[in-house]
Amino acid sequence: MPLGAFVPQSSSPFPAVGGRSAIPRGVWVLGFVSLLMDVSSELAHSLLPLFLAGPLGVPVLAIGLIEGVAEATALICKVFSGTLSDWLGKRKPLVMLGYGLAAFSKPLFPLADSAATVLLARFVDRVGKGVRGAPRDALIADITPPDIRGAAFGLRQSMDTIGAVLGPLLAIALMFLYRDDIRSALWWSVPPGLLAVAAIWLWVREPAGQGEARAPASLFSRAVFSRFSAGFWGVAALGGVFTLARFSEAFLVLRGAQLGLPLALVPLVMVAMSASYALSAYPLGWLSDRVSRARLLQLSLLLLIAADLALGTAAGVTMLLAGALLWGLHLGCSQGLLSALVAQTAPPGLAGSAFGLFNLICGAATLLASVVAGALWQAWGAAATFHGGAAFAGAALLLGLVLRPLR
Repeated sequence: MPLGAFVPQSSSPFPAVGGRSAIPRGVWVLGFVSLLMDVSSELAHSLLPLFLAGPLGVPVLAIGLIEGVAEATALICKVFSGTLSDWLGKRKPLVMLGYGLAAFSKPLFPLADSAATVLLARFVDRVGKGVRGAPRDALIADITPPDIRGAAFGLRQSMDTIGAVLGPLLAIALMFLYRDDIRSALWWSVPPGLLAVAAIWLWVREPAGQGEARAPASLFSRAVFSRFSAGFWGVAALGGVFTLARFSEAFLVLRGAQLGLPLALVPLVMVAMSASYALSAYPLGWLSDRVSRARLLQLSLLLLIAADLALGTAAGVTMLLAGALLWGLHLGCSQGLLSALVAQTAPPGLAGSAFGLFNLICGAATLLASVVAGALWQAWGAAATFHGGAAFAGAALLLGLVLRPLR
């Protein structure tokens, strides 16, 4: 059955309720695209830490560096693609390019025979994520009425994270099928990525009124920078500290392996985290349109502190999975909400640049967080990594109380 059969065909797939607008069709299409790509990416990413630490013999500090460089690359690239989409007045070509790079990087993973090849593949994959991220988020902001942006971003994130649940489940099944042969399992990350690219080509549409190029201007010029409000920079600062507190999920996978989970079942950690994220992102995004967003962000940090403490003290599977579930709930409580706040505080005509700048700050924080996490693990063990994350989360909570940018 074609993907289009599952996509609501009208511009308003559900009737408006209580005077609020309905989520546009384009958000649903982008949600299905995200679902497919996350099946591809999370299948690979749930196995790569095991692949690096096992067959390739890479130390944990180097794994942290690879993950930090990869994720930082994705976030830093968003500043340029977001600005370019503002200049062009078009989002779809960059979204298509980004998903295409991610899809065509996937065969490099099973072909890798060294950490350098994995780093190259992760770099290309994350460049693709960076190229598509800000234009896609700006596209959602373009087509979604302001009164339901929290719900729209939460819906896309929920669908994205459903793919993040299905990917590790598929990895588990393939590991059993291929008797722990990681290379053979990694080949199955290729088809869903190609399907995601095809779905963009066929069903993603620019919103009405888009398409006219704007006069080029440097994002880094004083005139452009002066258009970003103090509220935007407050949100960006919070996003950066949030990212410092939350290093790469690769360390959750390594923690599962360290606690003695069978190799084929280690991706269950990612399943638990992603399932919690998927189930919470939309309802909490919907809630963020109706209650204090500052309170929800504070709640998300308390959830992250609890997750880190559970993961740091875990001695068995129960606490490990509890920590993963709390980690996913933190993501569901914060990620769509932060995107909605960026859209809310972005200057008119610079939504792509706003998402890009936000992710530039988060990208630098991601690189630092993952390198520090890897260093803590290698020097003092896994518990130090997660307890350090809890300390950063506490700092983010205090920063939020001091700055109060969300009034």
